[in-house]
Amino acid sequence: MSVNLPAILVVDDDDAIRRVVGAKLKLEGYTPIPVSTGQEAFRALEERQPHLIILDLGLPDIDGVTVCQRIRSRSSIPIIILSARSEEINRIVGLEIGADDYVTKPFSLDELMARVKAVLRRANPDRGFAPTETVIQVGDITIDTDGHEVTVARKRVDLTPTEFSLLSALAEKPGRVYSHQELLHMVWDYDQYDTHLVEVHIANLRRKIEKNPRKPHRVVTVRGVGYKLVPF
Repeated sequence: MSVNLPAILVVDDDDAIRRVVGAKLKLEGYTPIPVSTGQEAFRALEERQPHLIILDLGLPDIDGVTVCQRIRSRSSIPIIILSARSEEINRIVGLEIGADDYVTKPFSLDELMARVKAVLRRANPDRGFAPTETVIQVGDITIDTDGHEVTVARKRVDLTPTEFSLLSALAEKPGRVYSHQELLHMVWDYDQYDTHLVEVHIANLRRKIEKNPRKPHRVVTVRGVGYKLVPF
């Protein structure tokens, strides 16, 4: 009996990285789809329908930032950026344009696989921290955990798996303040402290669910502590 393994699109112009990452993905039970250009990535996305994308930024035909933006404009597929651009500003830009995570080169294969597994878990509605209710109502926000859908003021909002997980985590106890570290553990399953990862995804979430993201009323910052979801 054939088994459909999760397919991972690996977009990198470095042959060695495609081979090494592809081999590790196979060992971990995934089906790698290696491509070397942005155009090949677009074709593979349409034809192969992968479950996740590992994307290099330094591609020969189209800059990886543009590739990420174009993919995100039409799909909520999880994206992990894998790049030699290690400056913090590049990492922030990568997350702001919709990447779910950002790993810098040189990298640990074990760390990359841990990130892959964590992102795929977020894309699966059956997360360990998820509330028992299948539909959660917080003010004018409705979260359908089974259907992985969110509506705000009766209008559907398209969220990435990470944004959905972040909103669901905050919705566990509306009004409760969650620290950066708590959200990192609940949403990303990371133990290391990384404020930018949380801050950028909070900003992305606000752009989608707030009337005025610069003056948020739903996802509120409690300075020096963290964030809380407020019924609105």
